[in-house]
Amino acid sequence: MDIAKPSSKPLIKKSYVIGLVVLVALALLWLVLTGSGASVKIERNQLLLGKVQRGNLRVSVEGYGVLRSDKQTLITALTAATVEEVVLRSGAEVEADSIIMRLNNPEVLQEVEAANMALIQEQANLRRLKLSNQRELLAEQSNLADVVASLKTVQLRADAEKGLAGGAVSMLVYQTTLLQLEQMQQRVALQTKRVEQLEDVFSEAIIIQQEQINRANAQLQRAQQRADKLIVRAGIKGVLQRSPVELGQSVAAGQELALVGSDKDLKALIRISQSRVDQIKLGQAARINTRREQVAGKVSRITPEVRDGTIEVEILFTEAVPASARPELNVDAEIYTADIKNTLFVERPVNVQNHSSASLFKLADDKKGASLQEFNFGAESGKYIQVLKGAKENDLLILSDMTNIQDATEITIL
Repeated sequence: MDIAKPSSKPLIKKSYVIGLVVLVALALLWLVLTGSGASVKIERNQLLLGKVQRGNLRVSVEGYGVLRSDKQTLITALTAATVEEVVLRSGAEVEADSIIMRLNNPEVLQEVEAANMALIQEQANLRRLKLSNQRELLAEQSNLADVVASLKTVQLRADAEKGLAGGAVSMLVYQTTLLQLEQMQQRVALQTKRVEQLEDVFSEAIIIQQEQINRANAQLQRAQQRADKLIVRAGIKGVLQRSPVELGQSVAAGQELALVGSDKDLKALIRISQSRVDQIKLGQAARINTRREQVAGKVSRITPEVRDGTIEVEILFTEAVPASARPELNVDAEIYTADIKNTLFVERPVNVQNHSSASLFKLADDKKGASLQEFNFGAESGKYIQVLKGAKENDLLILSDMTNIQDATEITIL
């Protein structure tokens, strides 16, 4: 008779389950330990450290922009024309009489020639008028001389007959002579007045003709000015900032040909983040960096318009404009908004903003390890940021990006 033996499979299965539970528990324990601050080992050369310092912190706001001429000349086409020659390109240094380009318009040149001929004609008319007036005036003056001579003759006869009247000379003859004398006096007076009136008329005619000449000359000057403007000159000493036309291009009257800016009267137009602009006031000191030189300045204007999240701030130089400065040069600027005395500060850690709180690793005294601590930060100045809470002078903080070990609270420095 066979005796039935109890199966061992349930026992084996139970042991397997218990072992699996233990392994899972151990794994969870390891995760908890590592997730709640287990120490991480990092080599020192992989860390960026910053020492907490005490001193005066000059708070500043940084921005970027360009230098712009405070004195600019916009040159436009006086008449429609075609670009015949481009002499200078954008960026060229220019004097006041430097030629930027030459334009061509045959009609303008024809107008100059026509206006010049008209002026010559009016000048000839003036000479002709003077000759004609002089000839007519001489004829009238000759007539006046004749009647004056006749008057003198009659006067002599009247004087001679006066003592002989009623004797050798009859009274009728004498009275006739007196009548002739009176007539001649009237003729002399009338002829004299005629000559005077002719002189006035001729003078007025000369004035009128001179006005015609002046008018023709003005038309010539205007035509010549249009012709002269076909040669485009800079007008001021500086830099050719912009010239948007090309060789052979047709331009209309009033169209922009060039923009010239002085290289002496420069200002900086700086874009500042809209979130920082409330710290900026007129008259604040600033420093402009041309990449080669740094020069002091001051805030002179703050525009109210927001563009791409920034505000434009105008800064004027308070020192001599550097030799490297030129219109449209890209520059950086730092505007000093406040001075904080006797405060703690450190180089700004990665991902830390001004007036915020952040958790950073602070090195132990032996510098072999670091622990995660909470810090409060204040104002920012360039690469430095104020430390309000959590650190003391000479503490060493890890400034590097530590997000890859964000669950660790302790690190060991190798």
